[in-house]
Amino acid sequence: MSRRSELTIDLGALRRNVTRMRAAAAPAELWAVVKADAYGHGLIDAARAALEAGAGALCVVTAQEGEALRRSFSDARILVMAPLATGEEAIARSAGLEVALSSPVAPEGLALHLKVDTGMGRWGMSVEEAETVPRKRVVGLMSHLATADDDDSTYARQQIARFSEVARHFDGVPAHLANSAATLGHPEARFDAVRCGVALYGLSPFGDDPAKHGLEPVLSWRSYVALAKTVAAGGSVGYGRRFVAERPTRVGVVPVGYADGFRRGLMGTEVVVGGSRRQVVGAVSMDALVVELDEEEEGATVTLLGDGVLAEEHARHLGAINYEITTGISSDPLRADRKVVDG
Repeated sequence: MSRRSELTIDLGALRRNVTRMRAAAAPAELWAVVKADAYGHGLIDAARAALEAGAGALCVVTAQEGEALRRSFSDARILVMAPLATGEEAIARSAGLEVALSSPVAPEGLALHLKVDTGMGRWGMSVEEAETVPRKRVVGLMSHLATADDDDSTYARQQIARFSEVARHFDGVPAHLANSAATLGHPEARFDAVRCGVALYGLSPFGDDPAKHGLEPVLSWRSYVALAKTVAAGGSVGYGRRFVAERPTRVGVVPVGYADGFRRGLMGTEVVVGGSRRQVVGAVSMDALVVELDEEEEGATVTLLGDGVLAEEHARHLGAINYEITTGISSDPLRADRKVVDG
């Protein structure tokens, strides 16, 4: 390997995931959520693949993200889903962005999606407030589900019912509510469009194996064994002596750590070394982690994500979610190589 940290983005997998989710959403449109650098997968690359696979719009969180998209996609429909910060209205107007509105004070000269709070308890206004916004500037009605990925669907069904009632107040306005989980699990939530993010990147919205839902992980992450050594019985590895060898143990030092996005709490998780699953031992350092070895030698490839190692596994180990894993990976070219393939 040429670099210590190598990310590979498979746009073919992303396109297939878009096709899968479009089929699940039909006849509703699929809008691709590409905020946060497309969940760590690369904003422009992911947006292009999603549009080529039939996504009807791109969804971001900041006007700056929308502006960056507009430079590459002159005709794409781009929605900023969070309220505009001070000074962002001019950016949104110049870039021809559509914006979500969470209060009845509407900025001038922008196409508006009225965001109504149906139970998320975050962004959004009441239906009474939404009705005061001049209708001629309204191009969408939206809300967001708090528990679409829960096994207990009671609250999600309540939110969907509330949104259905809100939609009756805005006859003829395109409505969109469903995220990835609701697109797969709640057909009644699809309305006119769905906003899918995590599933497009081959991550399960339910935290289980993406393959169960016909999804393929898009991102893989690899490094290598930079140093192999034997730790004597009673010897330790890393800060705090969190791993003490009970017997002579071969280990490999891998030059990736929490500054690269491999979180400190991932001690004990599994990665693939030269084709075999191996455990991460000792505390993860800022710039290095250590794995147990068998016969693997220096230079052996270490797969941190991919080759059967799922973001969902690392997330469970951390008590986190798969979104946190991919959005936390550093693609800083000073520390990592990033390549795009079309498999």
